[in-house]
Amino acid sequence: MAAPAACTRFSDNYDLKEELGKGAFSVVRRCVQKSTGLEFAAKIINTKKLSARDFQKLEREARTCRKLQHPNIVRLHDSIQEENFHYLVFDLVTGGELFEDIVAREFYSEADASHCIQQILESVNHCHTNGVVHRDLKPENLLLASKAKGAAVKLADFGLAIEVQGEQHAWFGFAGTPGYLSPEVLKKEPYGKPVDIWACGVILYILLVGYPPFWDEDQHRLYAQIKAGAYDYPSPEWDTVTPEAKNLINQMLTVNPSKRITASEALKHPWICQRERVASVVHRQETVDCLKKFNARRKLKGAILTTMLATRNFSSRSIITKKGDGSQVKESTDSSTTLEDDDIKGIVGSCTPPQTPAAATTNCGQPQTPTSKSAPVSFGFGSGSASVAKTSTTLSLSAVLLQGAQARKQEVIKMTEQLLEAINVGDYEAYTKICDPHLTAFEPEALGNLVEGMDFHKFYFDNVVGKNCKAVNTTILNPTVHLLGDDAACIAYVRLTQYMDKQGAAHSSQCEETRIWHKRDNKWQNVHFHRSSNSPPFTFAPSAHK
Repeated sequence: MAAPAACTRFSDNYDLKEELGKGAFSVVRRCVQKSTGLEFAAKIINTKKLSARDFQKLEREARTCRKLQHPNIVRLHDSIQEENFHYLVFDLVTGGELFEDIVAREFYSEADASHCIQQILESVNHCHTNGVVHRDLKPENLLLASKAKGAAVKLADFGLAIEVQGEQHAWFGFAGTPGYLSPEVLKKEPYGKPVDIWACGVILYILLVGYPPFWDEDQHRLYAQIKAGAYDYPSPEWDTVTPEAKNLINQMLTVNPSKRITASEALKHPWICQRERVASVVHRQETVDCLKKFNARRKLKGAILTTMLATRNFSSRSIITKKGDGSQVKESTDSSTTLEDDDIKGIVGSCTPPQTPAAATTNCGQPQTPTSKSAPVSFGFGSGSASVAKTSTTLSLSAVLLQGAQARKQEVIKMTEQLLEAINVGDYEAYTKICDPHLTAFEPEALGNLVEGMDFHKFYFDNVVGKNCKAVNTTILNPTVHLLGDDAACIAYVRLTQYMDKQGAAHSSQCEETRIWHKRDNKWQNVHFHRSSNSPPFTFAPSAHK
């Protein structure tokens, strides 16, 4: 009797279940292995839509992932090629991002940070032992296996990973995320495994205080800081961090890659292997508070660049998806906005040209010779992207930050329009959701007094709004938004209102308004407004008809 033929089709081995997420060229679905009943995340790539370059990257990532089997790495279990579709079967990772989990904890100490970076270093050491350099270590790629307390940290997204021989250093091209790039990459020098350790140093710094060691909105100053290794330990937040933790960071953030500590050496550092004796166990509430703000900023920037890419039909590299129960799944290839080499070509057309020639690009992670050691280069920036374009233009950091500012301004205008619409239709419940309960206001009806709270406004909703008109339409003219940091904004505008009274007569009125908005828990709320004296607050009140 002939042996059964080996299973070659995905459907022979797995049952597909619900969709978990979707990318530009792929969809992620939960799947169950028929022979074992185990659950996995299947990424289904439509290969008809892939360019030859994208297909090379897909093959490179699959080849790299097959080499890695470690409890702290999101594992690729299967790779099946069929006509028009390629299936990648990964661990089903449902715990979400490590950094998001930390801010939700009731207790977080230096010892906890030590345990986190130990697991990250274990994964990096496994990669390096197997000749793999990740090249894109950052918070978005550090996930938790499950939502259970003490779940393992897992390294994800090997879309930029390269294979190296031993301690080989060569020019593999620009790739990664700006704040985590090493000096040697920015200097366009040959590089290798030490680039991952530099990124670990940045991550450890953030784990301890909640903000990064290198930051500047100007890309050239940011790169200058990194190339010089210019970071410090400011008071008071660093005063409570042990000297041993700072020592490990210093060895990771050593500018000279040949003198930088290795992953295996770092795992033997006293702050790691003697954690119970060396690392502090005091709760670090200030770190958690700063980390919340850091998470919010990187999510916003990631959303901005992801949107820019999506509108130009570009695939990004890693997918964070949500299951029906709210848990997250992320597997490597397609959605975190990290870019590599020619990926950025489609979005550079609207940006300013660089002052110097672009650097050499890579061919699927193969070493190349840089064209110039001194030419600066522009990178995309988001939840994190970094790349050099082959064209004569690049996406500058300032351009993406400008996009972020514009996006926030549009949010403020939209929220103002929603608030005015709630007034128009007399929806007091919607109005209270948009306004802070302690809303303050200067308006003509208050006769020069500062009004606080909602009772003053509720009177108009109960007795005026919708009682004296058939239809209302409000238009915001000449809106000007001033951003006051990441979480506050001021908008000034002319409010033009058209309405029909109950007799069918048309009326118009206008006033000038200024509103202050504050963002709490990722939600904008109106905390103060000031209205000019030439119009009543509800311009369709009876007095407006006379």
